[in-house]
Amino acid sequence: MSTQTVDRGTVLLAEPFSLDTNFRRTAVVLTEHQAEGTVGFIMNRRMDVNLEDILSDFPELEAEVFFGGPVATDSLHYLHNVGDLLEGSIKIRNGVYWGGDYDKLKFLVESKLITSQNIRFYIGYSGWSSGQLEEELKYGSWVLADMHPNYLFKSKPEKLWEQIMTNKGNVFSVIAKMPDAVNWN
Repeated sequence: MSTQTVDRGTVLLAEPFSLDTNFRRTAVVLTEHQAEGTVGFIMNRRMDVNLEDILSDFPELEAEVFFGGPVATDSLHYLHNVGDLLEGSIKIRNGVYWGGDYDKLKFLVESKLITSQNIRFYIGYSGWSSGQLEEELKYGSWVLADMHPNYLFKSKPEKLWEQIMTNKGNVFSVIAKMPDAVNWN
């Protein structure tokens, strides 16, 4: 049993045999964890949509858009590594920030001070009400891991769940190599 605590910047890895289609083989970074509830973003569900299709008033940027989770899918969020440039950003971990002043973001993108290597956009988010995540953890729905900025900005999203499981070592390395569909064994 892990003694790691859940906090801002914790990564939740979906239990490998989860049947929940919203979270199957996902890696979710938590951006807020308080008594009132928890907010996070699925880091490894790339969407087949262009940023300019969503934001008509945004400067040209070849940034990927991800499915952040099933809550408020009419909202757009962003995680980035330029918190020192973008006022209003919330520090998640060293090198990972959430949100910030939208008008300043547009200016920084237009000025080429923020590129697609610095930012990830998310439609919707993952959310848990007060006590809900703790219950899911008791039932073993999630494996806890530490966040690293490379997971967002350098890793291949389609391999991220496996990569983080492997990085945990021991039995998790074996779990990471299991096929997605057990009937393939």
